[in-house]
Amino acid sequence: MKQCTIGRAVSFTGVGLHTGEENTLTFRPAVVGTGWRFVRSDLPGRPQVKVCAEHAVTDQAELRRTVLRQGEAEVHTVEHVLAAVTGLGIDNLFIEITGREAPEPTDGSAAPIADLLLEAGIVEQDAEREPFVIRRPVVYEANGVEIIGVPGDGLRLGFTIQFENKVVGTQHCTLEITPEIFRREIAPARTFVLHRDVERLRAQGLIKGGSLANAIVVEDDGIMNEEPLRFADEFVRHKILDLLGDLCLIGRPLQGQVRALRSGHSHNVGFVHALEREHRGRAELGGLREQVHLDIAAIQGIMPHRYPFLLVDRILYLKERERVVGLKNVTINEPFFMGHFPGHPIMPAVLIVEAMAQIGGVLLLNTVDHPESKLVYFMGIDNAKFRRPVRPGDQLIFDLRLVKLKRRACKMAGVAYVDGERVAEAELLSSIVDREGAVR
Repeated sequence: MKQCTIGRAVSFTGVGLHTGEENTLTFRPAVVGTGWRFVRSDLPGRPQVKVCAEHAVTDQAELRRTVLRQGEAEVHTVEHVLAAVTGLGIDNLFIEITGREAPEPTDGSAAPIADLLLEAGIVEQDAEREPFVIRRPVVYEANGVEIIGVPGDGLRLGFTIQFENKVVGTQHCTLEITPEIFRREIAPARTFVLHRDVERLRAQGLIKGGSLANAIVVEDDGIMNEEPLRFADEFVRHKILDLLGDLCLIGRPLQGQVRALRSGHSHNVGFVHALEREHRGRAELGGLREQVHLDIAAIQGIMPHRYPFLLVDRILYLKERERVVGLKNVTINEPFFMGHFPGHPIMPAVLIVEAMAQIGGVLLLNTVDHPESKLVYFMGIDNAKFRRPVRPGDQLIFDLRLVKLKRRACKMAGVAYVDGERVAEAELLSSIVDREGAVR
């Protein structure tokens, strides 16, 4: 599929939902490879803000908008604009703005923006689209919110909302994202707010530009707007619109399936960061696979473990007091496979954690003099998760980072991968003791 831009510049003027400030937004064509870039035309030098995970700033206080910042330039409430851009399949675009907040369309939906872009014309370019492809499951969880991304053709978004308000209630919707479906099923869905929250949000300096014209205001027994709901499930459809816009922060069109439960903008941004970390981590660990920082002889010179309990084959990378990456080849000759389980060999989860701890021990022992005279005691495990079985023939790569080091005690965060897929993770607590006289 080819990359696309628009045929000519188009503009609209409106009021920012939260600042109440009037701004003009102008969409301009861009060449292949530009991506999506906001341009603060009101600031000296017309600084650009590229849409990417690195520049995403979350409004943690109220989860009410998504903000981008690059250098001193910021752009607020970008989600509806970006949803329209990606929903119509536009890859390269300059979005000039005369103030800090993107103006809200007249009705609180993305439909007027989509109509404007279609008026400008969608133009195919002479280069293939390069989507960000979800190749392995990625999970984001926080305080009862869950977002899951899995592989899939095209882009498919599912969303579930759960409100105590009986008008909104619990709604679920899943939709394929194509330009036609976006225009018909998603773009018209309007932003909404509970009436009971209005005064509190205004007291916090938010929704200064909000009104019944550009938002659905929901009371306990109905909506205050004269126009009825455009869809029976308009509320969850607008959440899909927000999610679609926030997923643009990955920096290019997304390919895969994403399901969200009760998420807001900060959670969506957190998920984008998780996607980006997983992608970066796979690429980086793949590049380290053939490296040797410490071979098995050097490891045995540091670690006291021996057969059948030495679960480290190679240290690929070690940065003192910061990070270690190690490798464990899992073969059918592992003694634990005799009993776990006959005819269905699976590496015990506790031994995956043990291997992770041993590799972390290499990092920890490199912080002391004469490591050969020390032992690492395993003190605790937090937030351990196991995402898929590890079987004979797998090659485990462990990536551990030092979170805290105080005297001889430390906390490390570790992740285990097989073929780039996260199979386990945990936070490990350990301490260093003198080997002589130590009792294990």
